Amino acid sequence: MTNSSNTQYFIDLETKYGAHNYKPLDVVIHRGEGVWVEDVEGKRYLDCLAAYSAVNQGHCHPKILQTMVEQAQKLTLTSRAFRNDQLGLFYEEVCKLTNSHKVLPMNSGAEAVETAIKVVRKWGYQVKGVPEDQAEIIVCANNFHGRTITIVGFSTAEGSRAGFGPFTPGFKIIPFGDAQALEDAITPNTVGFMVEPIQGEAGVIIPPAGYLKQARAICDQNNVVLILDEIQTGLGRTGKLLAEEHDGIEADLTLIGKALSGGFYPVSAVLSNTEVMDVLQPGDHGSTFGGNPLAAAVARTALKVLIEEGMIENAANLGAYFAEGLRQIKQPLIKEIRARGLFIGVEFFPEAGGARQYAKKLMARGLLCKETHQHTLRFAPPLVITKDEVDWALERIEQVLTTA
Repeated sequence: MTNSSNTQYFIDLETKYGAHNYKPLDVVIHRGEGVWVEDVEGKRYLDCLAAYSAVNQGHCHPKILQTMVEQAQKLTLTSRAFRNDQLGLFYEEVCKLTNSHKVLPMNSGAEAVETAIKVVRKWGYQVKGVPEDQAEIIVCANNFHGRTITIVGFSTAEGSRAGFGPFTPGFKIIPFGDAQALEDAITPNTVGFMVEPIQGEAGVIIPPAGYLKQARAICDQNNVVLILDEIQTGLGRTGKLLAEEHDGIEADLTLIGKALSGGFYPVSAVLSNTEVMDVLQPGDHGSTFGGNPLAAAVARTALKVLIEEGMIENAANLGAYFAEGLRQIKQPLIKEIRARGLFIGVEFFPEAGGARQYAKKLMARGLLCKETHQHTLRFAPPLVITKDEVDWALERIEQVLTTA
């Protein structure tokens, strides 16, 4: 076997030369198309993680690829010192699609979160009249908004925080899904409430029905900016373009990323109403790569195929079908199955011994997924999955979960 087709060769290279800040499953992927990927030894797998929802449109979507190649041959980067002919078109299209007033483009999801924190603080000082350096932002326990110093500072996962202090002040943590806790936590200095509509990293935790609607009303009553982190839940994953639609609300700031490029390029954005975004003036915030023409062109096509090819409806229909199939599996060690569209978590009782064992067994049967928070398996395939492929997945999941 040559090195180029030897799984262990690539694992050893990563172990020797790379930082050990991830614990991936030991599969080395070198090709992908749609919902399928292939490893260096030629084995095919059904991808049920979709790069944490970054490839909602499927691996190497041909139309997004075509756009990327064509734009890369013309212009890739100007910085924001100059204008380009893709950014304004991206702004217009994403605003019309999401009913937003203004857009601020960045690269990663964490950058979008940091941007929102800066914007809402400045709004608090300039518009709401909060005393300088006294702004508070409310967040939820078990949140996952990224891994920068500021963001891990308001995480409740000790593994994310340990060894990285001191942390940025100005954050208050409340229980997720508890509207009364939100109301009780607000003070005159509260400028924003930042929350995931569904907590993905925490194990696909879905709040009680009406929670976001209550949060919207509480924020309105107290002149607080509602910030929804839709980086994982947005762009079709839950069977709606944005998860906020399930509650019939609109956030003041909405954060999108991941699937905004269909996995081809790091693109994120803060979607905002005019009142909040207009506090920013030239020089207040920026990014060399944010809003570059390659990113804008790719994002435009990534959004277009999501809508035109019916991926959002497919997520709603096949997500319900997938979840129902999982609920038919007779395994007493399953504590709960949580699902919204193709965003599915299967939580096991602690006596099962952790979810990673099942992820490894599924990998051996040609299905890739990942454990989260130790006891939960997350299933989130690309939104182009077919009913036959869901059946294929369910067959293997049942084999793994019911075989001693």
